[in-house]
Amino acid sequence: MHEQEIYAALTEVFRDVFDDDDITISAATTAEDIPGWDSQAHVNLVVAAETRFGIRFRTAELEALHNVGDFVQLIGTKRKGT
Repeated sequence: MHEQEIYAALTEVFRDVFDDDDITISAATTAEDIPGWDSQAHVNLVVAAETRFGIRFRTAELEALHNVGDFVQLIGTKRKGT
């Protein structure tokens, strides 16, 4: 799965989790950029991404993320291993 495909699929995950069809994400997007992205929404986002991409994240991996770009890179790395 290429980076553009990950962004497209992850955009759909974000739109589903936040119930907002207008959400757009970029590499620099953080929780501060999306209204309602609190700790509960974060958990929902991670679970939805795991389901969508067929992968599982370790807590340490998630703690190292700073923005959506980091998340996309992690997803890409984990997808290569599946």
